[in-house]
Amino acid sequence: QVQLVESGGGSAQAGGSLRLSCAASGYTGGGAFMAWFRQAPGKEREGVAAISSTASRTYTADSVKGRLTISRDNAKNTLSLEKNSPKPEDTAMYYCAASNVYLWTAYFAANNYPYWGQGTQVTVSS
Repeated sequence: QVQLVESGGGSAQAGGSLRLSCAASGYTGGGAFMAWFRQAPGKEREGVAAISSTASRTYTADSVKGRLTISRDNAKNTLSLEKNSPKPEDTAMYYCAASNVYLWTAYFAANNYPYWGQGTQVTVSS
């Protein structure tokens, strides 16, 4: 059974930095694609970063481009998200997601990811 557990959320100051981690278990083969999504109150869940199994392909959403770095360590079964210069509008619940299917397109479509963590709250204050 696949389990994803996020950590690293909490409060951050605008302009600082933040690092989120996701520990995966029961996930064989390194996992074809993994991603970070976020959902702010009253808004739809949106994909912010995605990464292929060997990290040869990474994607970040336009809304956060240049401020997010996604990485993974398959030996440790972990996924990370480093956020530089967070803004108050980055306040949201952040979710780790995983797929066993290699995604050539639609890597920010939530329904392509059958496995989800419980989420970690990030609150950025100005």
